[in-house]
Amino acid sequence: MVKRYTTGEPINTEAVVKAVAASDFSDFPFEHKTENGQFVFSFKMADDDIIYGLGEAPRGINKRGWIYQSYCSDDPFHTETKQSLYAAHNFLIFRRYGIFIDFPARIRWDIGYTKADAAEITIDGTDFDIYIIEQDKPVEIVREFREIIGQSYIPPFWAFGYQQCRWSYHNAEAVENVIKNYDRANIPLDCVYLDIDYMERYKDFTINKEAFPNFEDFVADKKARNIHLIPIIDAGVKKEDGYDVYEEGKANGYFCKTADGSDFKGGVWPGIVGFPDFLRKDVREWFGSKYKTLTDMGIDGFWNDMNEPAIFYSEQGLEKALNEAAALKGENLDLGKFFHLKDVFMGLSNSQDDYSSIYHEVDGKRVNHQKVHNIYGASMTKAAGEHFEKTFGKEKILMFSRASYIGAHRTSGIWFGDNHSWWSHILLCLKMLPSANMCGFLYCGADLGGFNENATRDLVLRFLALGAFTPLMRNHSALGTRDQECYRFENAEDFRDIIQARYRLIPYLYRTFRKASEENGMIFRPLSFDYPDDKIARECETQLMLGEECMIAPVYEQNVSGRYVYLPEDMTFVKLSGEKVTKQEFKKGVHYVDIALNEVPLFIKKGKSIELCKPAMRTALLDTENLEYI
Repeated sequence: MVKRYTTGEPINTEAVVKAVAASDFSDFPFEHKTENGQFVFSFKMADDDIIYGLGEAPRGINKRGWIYQSYCSDDPFHTETKQSLYAAHNFLIFRRYGIFIDFPARIRWDIGYTKADAAEITIDGTDFDIYIIEQDKPVEIVREFREIIGQSYIPPFWAFGYQQCRWSYHNAEAVENVIKNYDRANIPLDCVYLDIDYMERYKDFTINKEAFPNFEDFVADKKARNIHLIPIIDAGVKKEDGYDVYEEGKANGYFCKTADGSDFKGGVWPGIVGFPDFLRKDVREWFGSKYKTLTDMGIDGFWNDMNEPAIFYSEQGLEKALNEAAALKGENLDLGKFFHLKDVFMGLSNSQDDYSSIYHEVDGKRVNHQKVHNIYGASMTKAAGEHFEKTFGKEKILMFSRASYIGAHRTSGIWFGDNHSWWSHILLCLKMLPSANMCGFLYCGADLGGFNENATRDLVLRFLALGAFTPLMRNHSALGTRDQECYRFENAEDFRDIIQARYRLIPYLYRTFRKASEENGMIFRPLSFDYPDDKIARECETQLMLGEECMIAPVYEQNVSGRYVYLPEDMTFVKLSGEKVTKQEFKKGVHYVDIALNEVPLFIKKGKSIELCKPAMRTALLDTENLEYI
């Protein structure tokens, strides 16, 4: 059963696609009040209550004990101290209730932080819809929620292959070398990514012709070898006379404005840019049509980035900082003055003052950015998704985004942003998977091996062993960090064993994915969903249920040869390594299992089986008809 409670005049985020009749707040199930222009509601929690949800967020599967904020944030340091990441997924589960707050501005979720037995949710405004879903089990709550927000995006089949990315493969030769080296190492590969350097001076929908001459032929050659090139698209459009995308946007008034009606000017990779007002349908249609420049060249996959929106600085912010620095020239900077000056420059990026100076047009009305911040990136991705579906139909184009809001799950996937080569980030990825699934984002995954900092060989292998199960399996690393392509390390055959195991699993993973999309289910579930009366299972956050058949338990610590695992029922322990399969029967309980660096571990439930195919160098070469069942 779903009820909708509405106050004020909510902005239509298009997150919900199924009409739900309005209910009177007199039967709202939680204590609530309105004060200082904010709506606050709260509920008490028993010691054993688990709070699920919030999609892409820091910390654990159980959200108790911390404050979270729904505010899409460009922050690459995903530590336990953070309150928000790149997404705003305003859905949580408490006992028999699912709670979705359809509100595109800031929400504060104090879930047992201030008071251990109480949750207090503060909505930064009074114009919103709250949907309350009441069902007996969490999985039933998720299914009914997903029913009202619409079916999850399904990517092309090849998007389940292994993908290699780095900031940056600067030219065609670098891309070709990646493909050749993977082929020489006999390691499967389906996609290579193009970061900002493929563009002409970081301008969207352009090609750096010196670095990538004859780009259309280059793309065709790769597709003939079943390799897909995936270029990045950023939210900001470079301000440059003669650049057609900027000229069109400026002439038609498509960019976000300031209070005086002029275009907001922020600095990102190319310097000063205009930010398209993606909240306008005409702007989305215009920007979406620009992807045709690349699809006409044979490109069939994209990743949208920097769309929180990320802003390095604004013209006015930079001028203020430089003036403050100039005023201090020649002075003896004491403690207060030095740290003030440091904070002035550190505060240039993603400044709240800058966000507050931006205006959008929503349904013919001028609206401050802070009231719609969380749907900006989702609206950019909607622009692309709407164009792709209209032009190519469903399941033809790979699309995923960094910033997101519920509703964007219908047209794209997500990746979990700029993580680090930290062992803790293997677990962070694991914990975000079921939460993202609850919110409809099925095509998701982390930067395997970690984006920032230098990865170690064993970290990359262990990260890949978890990534063998995530729909998006992408190895990605940052400029200036250690190269972490699989063939770069000694004994590359270990990496081949892991990735071949992934290719063997693709028929099962793809079937599980489609079922979850079509039936509004989850690929990954907390153990507590399946074993609610099992105390150990309820508190387990290092293992997940996968589909109807399996449980996964990755290794997430350095210098260990295995891990302890809890089996809530009798299961078969399976290790995949290349074409090798080993099996061992285990009874319910705690077991230590040995897992080598070149093995992918999983556990199959009693009476269940999964299908495997023979590995191949590309998804297009997989034999999905002649399957082996284990």
